[in-house]
Amino acid sequence: MVWRVRLRRYPLFATMLNCHCRDCQRATGTAYAAAFAIFPKSAVSLKGKPCWYRVIGSSGKPIERGFCGNPMTVRLDVAPDIIGFHAASLDGPARYKPAVDLFTASAHPWDLMQADTIKKAGGLAS
Repeated sequence: MVWRVRLRRYPLFATMLNCHCRDCQRATGTAYAAAFAIFPKSAVSLKGKPCWYRVIGSSGKPIERGFCGNPMTVRLDVAPDIIGFHAASLDGPARYKPAVDLFTASAHPWDLMQADTIKKAGGLAS
């Protein structure tokens, strides 16, 4: 089933980020997840029904990843009113410009980060 993401209204907060946590590394099979986060998640409308896969993150709280033939979205219990989407799921992924690298303490030595992004050893609150 194909599903679409639509903005119902302008979000109060949206950011593009690269997450280097071990959970995102495992989920993407690579060094990090290129994603954008939207707050509040009520600003987003999902058309279709993804299958949700739930794991316990390194925070000890659940992480849910939505799939519809490929990974598309993520919901975090530590930030329940934020929804995240993989950059490659955008209609125009070339517009993706990350502002921050999260969980850089988990990044691999061969993972070369962009020089102009904000670096945080942990999550957004760190």
